[in-house]
Amino acid sequence: MAATVQQILQQKGNASYAVTPDTTVLQALQLMAERNVSAVLVMEGERLAGIFTERDYARKVVLKGLASKDTKVGDLMTPNVLTVSPSHTIDDCMCIITNNHVRHLPVVDHGKVVGIISIGDAVKSVMEQQQATIDQLSGYISGGMST
Repeated sequence: MAATVQQILQQKGNASYAVTPDTTVLQALQLMAERNVSAVLVMEGERLAGIFTERDYARKVVLKGLASKDTKVGDLMTPNVLTVSPSHTIDDCMCIITNNHVRHLPVVDHGKVVGIISIGDAVKSVMEQQQATIDQLSGYISGGMST
């Protein structure tokens, strides 16, 4: 049975990092570097306004020759972010990530952001599920073949 987003958040924690639309790109990058994350949520109070990722930086700042210290995150963020709920399965997340070419899914419960799932979290969960299945089958085979 596929793990749920809630189970993943219980394992990894609910930490997510956020900035406001008025935060400079440089400040957002500094936060991302300090926290060793590749994305920050963009919040307007309690409302999820968007997400700012390393990909946004590379494609919207570097390639356009903008200055990180003068450019606001709100001008470059990805608005209308795809989100998941704690009850979504990791299989659901993998489909959303793959079909939409995204790497991060904020987790929203009753209108409130409660965490974030990355492609790495999803892959790790799938690998753990596969290993558990292999272990169960190996146990069954070796247990079933004893004389």
